[in-house]
Amino acid sequence: MTLAVGSPEISLRALRLGVNIDHVATIRNARGEGYPDPTRAAEIALAAGADGITAHLREDRRHISDADIEALAALTRRRGRPLNFEMAVTREMEAIALAHRPHAACLVPEHREEVTTEGGLDVAGQHNRVAPTIEALKAAGIRVSLFIESAGDQIAAAHAVGAQVIELHTGAYCLAVRERRLEAPRLLAALSEGAAQAEALGLEVHAGHGIDYETVGAIAAIPQIAELNIGHFLMGEAIFSGLSPAIRRMRALMDAARGSTA
Repeated sequence: MTLAVGSPEISLRALRLGVNIDHVATIRNARGEGYPDPTRAAEIALAAGADGITAHLREDRRHISDADIEALAALTRRRGRPLNFEMAVTREMEAIALAHRPHAACLVPEHREEVTTEGGLDVAGQHNRVAPTIEALKAAGIRVSLFIESAGDQIAAAHAVGAQVIELHTGAYCLAVRERRLEAPRLLAALSEGAAQAEALGLEVHAGHGIDYETVGAIAAIPQIAELNIGHFLMGEAIFSGLSPAIRRMRALMDAARGSTA
């Protein structure tokens, strides 16, 4: 969930878009076929305005496979674009990340029974477990992000443990908006406050989970956020409009929220 900061092409934009292509693999795996191909989706996403690609290799390999990670690493290196490897804090995933050396690795909580990643990583309560993985990844030149809730103790712990980036979990806010719940403004304010706290600590701030056309504007308008990572909604919308138009519309909404036409 962390894209290149120094690339001249990417730095033209105040807000970057990472596209998660996991659920292309979900559809492929439903039939045990070789298509649709996540690597082809990644190529289309980059051509449509994505700044980088995100993929989550789960322990049970429910969608992205080891072969997908190898192909995506080759593609993004060839295209000069960042690959963000979402991963659980396990020895197996650490070894895979070290073997492929993606631009970035985002450490996320993972449970076999969950449908998707639920909630943020408990960095404050798992310091001794998380710290060695962060150290190993950073030593290999991999930029490390932590997927966390917008809570003061978790943000402070992310800084203390040596992460370079945090990704704020936006799922609760996005769900509240979709369900027209009264707490949506409060949840958005918490995201804004967390982003400001993180920036003050020197952390780069990203955001993701559950973002759609309706919610992207308010999140993108938070000035400290440097990157949004969006996957499931874009893949679903692609069924109706096509992947390129879905990404281009999301990119336009992000740019409009920042007052940019880049």
